[in-house]
Amino acid sequence: MHSVGTAFPLQLDYQRFLQLGSRRAPQTLYVHERGYRSGTINTDALGMRYSYLAGKRHSLAERGSSARVNLLVGGSCALGIGASSDEHTVASCLSALTGEVWLTLAGCGLSATQELLMFLTHQHRLGQVGHVVVLSGLNTLAQDTLADLLAGSQDPHRAQAYQAFLNRFNEGVQAAAEPRQDSLWRRLADALAPRQAQAWPTLDTLPAPDKRLAVAADCIGRTLCQWERLLANSHTSLTFILQPLLPWCRDVVPASEQQMLQGLQQQPSNFDRLLDATFERQLHPAFFRRLKSQADPVPCYDMNGMLSSSPVFAEHLFVDRLHFNDLGNNALAKVITAKLGLAQDKYAVARSTPARLA
Repeated sequence: MHSVGTAFPLQLDYQRFLQLGSRRAPQTLYVHERGYRSGTINTDALGMRYSYLAGKRHSLAERGSSARVNLLVGGSCALGIGASSDEHTVASCLSALTGEVWLTLAGCGLSATQELLMFLTHQHRLGQVGHVVVLSGLNTLAQDTLADLLAGSQDPHRAQAYQAFLNRFNEGVQAAAEPRQDSLWRRLADALAPRQAQAWPTLDTLPAPDKRLAVAADCIGRTLCQWERLLANSHTSLTFILQPLLPWCRDVVPASEQQMLQGLQQQPSNFDRLLDATFERQLHPAFFRRLKSQADPVPCYDMNGMLSSSPVFAEHLFVDRLHFNDLGNNALAKVITAKLGLAQDKYAVARSTPARLA
């Protein structure tokens, strides 16, 4: 487990996982390392993280005999970055609370459009789907910002620097990587080459934060309407939940999370540097209102307000601004379950079966 207040709040297993094969290209769906194995996070043959129900693991590639599954869709929060193991992700907690299989259909950095594309890519593998919960919202803002940076650069060298940044982009991962053992010739070449400062995209040409949030809200809303049309003729329920962001979620930050934030200020992640201007608390309500309006009639809820209903809300839940520890993931799952009435599903058959008369 990580120690509170360190410069790297995520476990090394996550650092290695997110840095493996993190190459992105326009219109190409990003997929995590397939068959990844560690003590913290494990993926199947399709790169999807496992969830657990009653001690048995489930994933998109290993559905087993489940007649019906439910989907938790989104980015790194839905993926469970920060959980101590696959058994403590939001999807696993939802499985335990509902008694039904919840599959993790998520990937770090995916925008709203890419989340939908992932579902379309794998829809034929799913069979009957009961509930689709999209726990997301911030990656679309980040992707739109990156697109603005790439489109606004006329200098080929700067464009290459932006593209390199895009390839390194992962939610919550610090820019520093583990040192690797290069060959002697590689080290000699690096020593003789002129030193260059690490290129960083210039952010002063970006639109104002409220404008960026409005564009992202419209994109998310349109995509949710596409989800709604796609699922219209099925028996699948669709719900969007805006993921929590620590600055939007908390009025008072616990001391342990304060120490973590101080560490992040000293060494911010690329994601934090990219979105820092949009973290202002007063920007959040208008963003959600616009998103909800654009997504109508899809039910939309804001976990930034809902999470305070959790009995453990005052505890240490966040491992960084975006991700949760085991207690936080369980709190998220319980709030989702209560809000949507999902805990009642596992009792539906018992209620509908008439009692026998002796």
